[in-house]
Amino acid sequence: MYFRRPGFQSIRLPDPTTPEFFQAYQEALARTTVQQAAPVPKTLAHLIDAWMQSGRFKALGSSTQTNYRRLLLSIQKAPYADDYVDQFQTVHLRRFVEEFADRPAAANHRIKLFRMLFEHAIDDGWRTDNPATPLKRLKEKQDGAESWSDEHIRQFEDRWPSGSVPRLALALLLYTGQRRSDVVRMGPRHIRGDLIEVTQQKTGAALLIPIHAALQVELYRHMATPTFLARQNGEAFTANGFYMRFKAWRSEAGLPDGLSPHGLRKAAARRLAEAGCSAHQIAAITGHATLAEVQRYTRAVDQEKLAREAMARIAAVKRIS
Repeated sequence: MYFRRPGFQSIRLPDPTTPEFFQAYQEALARTTVQQAAPVPKTLAHLIDAWMQSGRFKALGSSTQTNYRRLLLSIQKAPYADDYVDQFQTVHLRRFVEEFADRPAAANHRIKLFRMLFEHAIDDGWRTDNPATPLKRLKEKQDGAESWSDEHIRQFEDRWPSGSVPRLALALLLYTGQRRSDVVRMGPRHIRGDLIEVTQQKTGAALLIPIHAALQVELYRHMATPTFLARQNGEAFTANGFYMRFKAWRSEAGLPDGLSPHGLRKAAARRLAEAGCSAHQIAAITGHATLAEVQRYTRAVDQEKLAREAMARIAAVKRIS
């Protein structure tokens, strides 16, 4: 299906029955809406247009581009988008960010975008400094997606037997530690002996992950389709379509709503930490670019391990004395 509007190039849309159709339609509508006037040169609105046409923006993963574009288009509609780039100061940007103080994650996303936008302005000679650099991220209320416990995993496996698509989905998420956007693209063509090859859609990181024995059992039963995870008609899942289907599988297993596919990525990191793997070793599986993110995932494991070691030392001292 295509979105067609006179005077504009046709835009391919996803299947109307999938969750991402509405977002894609809205983006197509925004891209083909006739503007009253082009952004005034060297305003923030103009900078946004320039950055979205830049090589740096186009080098981002497709899902990242989609998320960024949605936020950037909303920023372009703000009154301050008509102000000149060289007039912005840190205090101005801080006020814009504080409008989202009740949604720390949304505020932090805007800080990140402001930093990248003004970095592009520096590269193009629009100004010599980045007023977004001093902005401090807001403390987020939640620590992201809830990690699955071993009991959650066992309950899911009890409901979905080996050989079923839900069981395969769980195994791919848990034993590769990848995001759902990467898991839905995995197929027999990515097998390299006892390894599975992954090029992460979000980061572009290239990984070779050893195939766990439990995952190997499930993969062996699903080698006849281009992607391991396929719908009943044989077509591959989209990332959002898979998310909605996975929610249904989780509900049928009697598990709480807070558990998501991303929580299994956290569970994978947790299990690796519990097995004594270092942050570097965990990152070699999950593909995290920074060790700080890995450490955030495994903080509870590290805390418990250190606490047990501390108590063991106290007991040893008492025995000696």
